[in-house]
Amino acid sequence: MSKVRHVLGISGGKDSAALAIYIKTKYPSLNLEFYSCDTGKELDETYQLVQNLEGYLGIKIKLLKGAENSSEDPFDHFLKMYGGYLPSSNSRWCTKKLKLDPFEKYVGMDNVISYVGIRGDEDREGYISTKKNIQSIFPFRKNIWSEDVIAKTLSNQNIEQIISYSKNIDFGKYQNKVVQIISQKIDASFTQIQKLNVLLDTDVKGFNQLVFDFLKTTDYPLSKEDSFPLLDNEDVLVRDDIFRILEESGVGVPAYYNKIDFAINGKIGQYSRSRSGCYFCFFQQKIEWIWLYEQHPNLYKKAMEYEKDGYTWGQNESLEELIHPERVKQVKEEYVKRMERNAAKSKSPYLIDILDDEEGIGCASCFI
Repeated sequence: MSKVRHVLGISGGKDSAALAIYIKTKYPSLNLEFYSCDTGKELDETYQLVQNLEGYLGIKIKLLKGAENSSEDPFDHFLKMYGGYLPSSNSRWCTKKLKLDPFEKYVGMDNVISYVGIRGDEDREGYISTKKNIQSIFPFRKNIWSEDVIAKTLSNQNIEQIISYSKNIDFGKYQNKVVQIISQKIDASFTQIQKLNVLLDTDVKGFNQLVFDFLKTTDYPLSKEDSFPLLDNEDVLVRDDIFRILEESGVGVPAYYNKIDFAINGKIGQYSRSRSGCYFCFFQQKIEWIWLYEQHPNLYKKAMEYEKDGYTWGQNESLEELIHPERVKQVKEEYVKRMERNAAKSKSPYLIDILDDEEGIGCASCFI
């Protein structure tokens, strides 16, 4: 029996859903546990995606909840505890209380490998636990390792140790080149990211084996494993691959990604939601709030009811102010102009491709 638990969180977004399908299909020997943190405030489409995944994977996804013994939804329970203080980009108590804490309670002190759906076309790291028993792996990226693992592996003080490991790995015709790269110290003229990229470009599989061998000398969870199938992974998956996996599997793309037409000043614009998460997430753009108001007016009304005692979801503007007819018209006009500027970049049917500069903004724990 494995000494390490392998877990994959389903956020309700496209990337984590596609990762679940990808890992289950490509690495069926992995004894994966699937979980989802339920805030009680997700869109119906999120819960539908979880159900679709359960059907496709043939498993039950464990729902984790903060304040699990409370009679209230998790978010409402903690909002009351915080005295009505709404979460914001500067105070993300929702992420900690509703996502991270339930996850860390779920894994306890077990050694855990957590699979994270950050893609190969994204420049971000995502959630890295401060607990030593939790290690993150990024299967969609060329570099599957977390920043902390890379920093330790490529540290100047470990050069001789890494060179010795490299001699037991077959890098083929690049054997001497790899030793030369490893021997070069990291400094202002040769940064860690440059050293990493050169090694990955030389031999991904060989580099992964090198990191794995180094981890054997540490207390990372993978040090407890005799082997790891992702060491041979050379795939790099980008946004188009994610949508393809979801569509070809039959699980489907969450409906909130689908564009809906709206008319403004004789022009046709299209809006939708660009990410998963609570329906009132403060990371939403103005046009997404308008989408919520017009497509889910009952949820918008509920979001408005949370705004009291001077607390609002957005900076400098309440939801009540946002839906004044002239303000709605202004938001749509500005958004259509923005779409026209960016439309040439992508022919994708999804808003997220038009607004690709915004996708990396937010809590990775909620949106991946």
